[in-house]
Amino acid sequence: MKPPVFEYHDPATVDEALDLLHQYGDDAKILAGGQSLMPMLNFRLARPAHVIDINRIDALARIDRSADTLTLGAMVRQRVLERSAVVYEWCGVVRRALAFVGHPQIRNRGTLGGSLAHADPAAELPALALALDARLVLRRAGGQRVVAARDFFVRPLTTAARPDELLVEVELPTWACAGYGIHEVAMRHGDFALGGVITVLTFGSDRRIDVARVVAFGVADRPIRIEAAEAALVGTSPTEETCAAAAALVSEVVDPPSDIHASAAYRTRLCGALARRALADSLVLARETG
Repeated sequence: MKPPVFEYHDPATVDEALDLLHQYGDDAKILAGGQSLMPMLNFRLARPAHVIDINRIDALARIDRSADTLTLGAMVRQRVLERSAVVYEWCGVVRRALAFVGHPQIRNRGTLGGSLAHADPAAELPALALALDARLVLRRAGGQRVVAARDFFVRPLTTAARPDELLVEVELPTWACAGYGIHEVAMRHGDFALGGVITVLTFGSDRRIDVARVVAFGVADRPIRIEAAEAALVGTSPTEETCAAAAALVSEVVDPPSDIHASAAYRTRLCGALARRALADSLVLARETG
């Protein structure tokens, strides 16, 4: 397998990369970790005239924490995120989710921004971004904008980013993540999920749930929040019964497709079961943190 002919560019700064995107637009593809783009090039599924390699841009590989925001550069390697004490202390669900992403060799090269920009509906990181209310910072020559994760993922392999925009940062608001969980089922560990669920819960001083996120992935054209399940949890003192009722709503809401790997009916039942497990994990962690 050989990729199509393309012109290779390796800018050293964000501004250089943006100038190239402004010049070439739809004819260009960004090369970050390359774990998705390189196979697509080799299979001739992507045929860009220009490949812009941003691996030399060190400014895109930073991790910064302020009082209310964790800022992650788009080029932060997934393995770095997985091992980061700063990220783990901020919200442990990031590390737990990354354990499902591919294999260590893939995570060594794969980047946060690359996974989000690729927008595979069965991938864990887009679902995590949605669950954590991430804000994605997109820059272009002459300006930038911030897009909420809920508006960023449009359909499979398609995002709200314009051809001349580069994803430079991901901002994660501070969460008091007292409880979280993620479960998925794949053909083999490291494969894309046949279905998965991420749950994040925060609690008020009265130990009732004040914020709930329930996100399903691998069952639609993008990760989706199950707002009916979230509404059923908010304001409750969580028990196994309330979590089971919320999980049942997940199966009622999802409308997954059938394919050669699994039927729609299987994925529907699967999401309910995974939601119940993820919420059970959330309760255990909430009790441990007091």
